[in-house]
Amino acid sequence: MIEFQAVHKSFAGPDGREVVAVDGVDLKIESGETVCLVGPSGCGKTTTLKLINRLLDPTSGTILLDGNDAAQSDVVELRRRIGYVIQSGGLFPHMSVAANIGLLCELEGWEEERIRARVDELLTLVNLEAGAMRDRFPTELSGGQRQRVGVARALALDPELVLMDEPFGALDPITRAQIHDEFERLESLLHKTVVIVTHDIDEAFRLGDRVALMEGGRIVQVGSEADFRERPASEFVKRFIQRHLKKSC
Repeated sequence: MIEFQAVHKSFAGPDGREVVAVDGVDLKIESGETVCLVGPSGCGKTTTLKLINRLLDPTSGTILLDGNDAAQSDVVELRRRIGYVIQSGGLFPHMSVAANIGLLCELEGWEEERIRARVDELLTLVNLEAGAMRDRFPTELSGGQRQRVGVARALALDPELVLMDEPFGALDPITRAQIHDEFERLESLLHKTVVIVTHDIDEAFRLGDRVALMEGGRIVQVGSEADFRERPASEFVKRFIQRHLKKSC
């Protein structure tokens, strides 16, 4: 589904010097797989995510989506084929829940009744009552409800690929645990390819089929929880996991 081939991304810093955000990333993500990008602040994980849907373009290297060079795709068409969820849902505050979820369907030219049916279907899918929620506005929702609506909007056009940037970071621990349960249920139902950026290694191990740990713009290890705990690839990986274990105790 996704393949990074020697991907670099750099920016001009405040002093005009080059700042490398992503440094030679090679990564393959299979269809139907959930991969979590994790690492310390500034390691390049969010930049890596944004390269997939071309919110950013690589300085060099190639990103293949379903075998096709993403750089050669029409950027609007590309983004409509990819679901995107950000922290707190990223909802438009002046639009109702139904309008937020149905926005891409409207842009695609769907008829009103078809949009309404799809919105109600998606609200039910994310455990929200359609009749009670569709006419509310984001300010009337709890954090967990906003995040569920954000997920529903990302699924509106039934994309094969969904990107999630710190999607659960702003939620309280109880709501977060509930959302994790619901996300795992959705994964088993929908079989999407999902890439999640998170700073929480517990979350990454729970939700990801594999975890990619980044440091300084590079991926330093990819694997399962057992791989990281039992076979750390470097001293940095070992220290990162040990710090996590101490915080969890």
